[in-house]
Amino acid sequence: MTSVTADNAAILFLDLQEQTIAGEKTTGRHKLRRAATALAKLAALHGLPGFLSSIPPGGAFLKGVVQALDEPPLRQRTVTTAFGDEQLVADLAASGRKTLILSGVASEIVVLRTALDAIDAGYAVQIAIDACGGFSERTEAAAWNRLTVGGALMTSVVTVAAELAGDFTSERGGKTMALIYEAVGK
Repeated sequence: MTSVTADNAAILFLDLQEQTIAGEKTTGRHKLRRAATALAKLAALHGLPGFLSSIPPGGAFLKGVVQALDEPPLRQRTVTTAFGDEQLVADLAASGRKTLILSGVASEIVVLRTALDAIDAGYAVQIAIDACGGFSERTEAAAWNRLTVGGALMTSVVTVAAELAGDFTSERGGKTMALIYEAVGK
């Protein structure tokens, strides 16, 4: 099992668009937005590359993620996996990062397909389940089971933050701790 570090990880934000988020039924839209935004802020704080992949009819991408990552390019795709985007695959390879953290909607579609394709391509995949949303608890549980059997690791934004934090008394560690509290909410 690979731990997340500032040197080995990248984050894929998948279909976190207002219209797709509106259809999720497992996390709660407010919690999902909060967790995904905290994950994007962690990426920015620790220098992890963040990639946005979306489907054309899904609406505006989650504002908190876009702002935290300083307006990265939005990569449009018409297939159910971000690995169908050849430029994204090339950019991931060029980053040298071999651990991918996934956040997205729907867990049963884009998260599942992207994770399995990433594993097949040789990446270690971790799913931040609190920053994902599915269509039903039953179908999402089936996706998590399939992903676990396929080699993905289920994690959370809080766990990713804890792995990245280092010394909580340092400036970066303190900011990371604040993001942990942001992720879990008030």
